[in-house]
Amino acid sequence: MSHSPNDAHDHGHHHGHAHSHSHAGHSHAGHSHTSGVTDQKRIGIAFVIIAIFMVVEVVGGLLSGSLALLADAGHMVSDAAALAFSWIAIHYGKRPATLQLTYGYKRLEVLAAFVNGCALFVIAAWIVIEAIRRFAAPVPVVGMTMLIVAFAGLLANIAAFMVLHGGNRENLNMRGAWLHVMGDMLGSAAAIVAAGVILLTGWTPIDPLLSIFVAVIILKSAWGIVKSSAHILLEGTPDSLNPTEIKADLETTVVEVQGVHHIHAWSITGERHMITLHAVPAPGVSARDAMTAVQQRLAARFNVEHATIQIEDAECADGHSGADCDGASASSSPSPARSSHEDHGHSH
Repeated sequence: MSHSPNDAHDHGHHHGHAHSHSHAGHSHAGHSHTSGVTDQKRIGIAFVIIAIFMVVEVVGGLLSGSLALLADAGHMVSDAAALAFSWIAIHYGKRPATLQLTYGYKRLEVLAAFVNGCALFVIAAWIVIEAIRRFAAPVPVVGMTMLIVAFAGLLANIAAFMVLHGGNRENLNMRGAWLHVMGDMLGSAAAIVAAGVILLTGWTPIDPLLSIFVAVIILKSAWGIVKSSAHILLEGTPDSLNPTEIKADLETTVVEVQGVHHIHAWSITGERHMITLHAVPAPGVSARDAMTAVQQRLAARFNVEHATIQIEDAECADGHSGADCDGASASSSPSPARSSHEDHGHSH
């Protein structure tokens, strides 16, 4: 993946200034891979639980005639597919970067979250349409069968929920899987309530009514996942990184620079952020010292372990051009050990 078009546009105004790369330990990579293994195992266990009970609930919904059960079963089908997609995304996301995919495969997790969110919209729409049909043409519901299957479904969903609950909540893909299962829990709870009402009163409209309630909850979860994942795929600025705040902080606390500008921030995944910026060293400070100071501050204050910093002098920052600006930047090359890291393959 290349940097955003804005970066290319901004850099074009500075006549080929060289760049400096931060590789401050890359502790995030190790954390990502470690949590990825744990999360992958959790998702795998949850998938087995959901997939087994999905079949039970489909059969129970057909036998009882309950839309609430079928709605929950439909959601579980979506859950099983979502969990499988999430597992595959984490598995392939651990592959190293290549010359063609210089940031590796980590974005597969974000793509999985986006697709899962879109799938939830489809499931919710189907539930609402089917509920409207049930209001127009009521279908007999076997309350006891519905109650037994719904209660068993709730237990299965609680088990899957507890497995996923201990995972990395900062990971958008993991959060998407967690929300899928939480929606299933609510669906099973709604089916239990509907079954109880039908057994006590015989009032069957409660079945499609509570199904619509579940659909609304599903839509709310889906919107949050789609919005967050689309923001990352569009290389939007992470919520935790405000360019105005970054500029003020660096210019106030980093004495080695007198100004920073052209700040761009985006995410590879929900918890892995990147920054590019231009920095003007303070008088008498070398380009390398200014670059190092900015890198260290970004890592310490904003938890950004990978930054691309372009060093330039004050005249270039004011928009002047010429030979002086062409030679104003300093570039440092990472050590051989660091250059082998998966992040280093990208270029500007």
